[in-house]
Amino acid sequence: MVQTQATTGRLYDVIADLGTYPSWLDVVAGADPESSDATDAPVWLVTLRARVGPFARSKRLRVERTDTDGETFARFERRELDGRDHADWVMHATVEDVKGVTSELRLDLSYSGGLWSGPLDAVLGNEIDTAVARLPAYIDGLSTPEWRESQD
Repeated sequence: MVQTQATTGRLYDVIADLGTYPSWLDVVAGADPESSDATDAPVWLVTLRARVGPFARSKRLRVERTDTDGETFARFERRELDGRDHADWVMHATVEDVKGVTSELRLDLSYSGGLWSGPLDAVLGNEIDTAVARLPAYIDGLSTPEWRESQD
């Protein structure tokens, strides 16, 4: 879990857009928007990169936001279009107000394959620890004049 002083609305805006994840979650090396299919759901081409000791693995996935309430919850799923069977990747991101003072983010990731299981578990544990510090700083940076100017 990650806590921040940001409002739940601000935190939701960040977690609902996979394009922000490379800025605060190192295991996500890239997340490039792709045009949506007939469902009009947002889609990203996500590059995951994990390093354990001298070994590194990377994986490129097509990920679709499959469910959201628009305020506190987003679900992302791997949805490849190549007609082949692939391991499932499913992530739930939930934002919750904590006593009107802070917001809390909970990320749950499930993966049905075997190739990444051991390394991914270790890397994700370390990543969440790092994100505890990086996500609040990233969100704080969104309100700076420099960030607003770069969005124009």
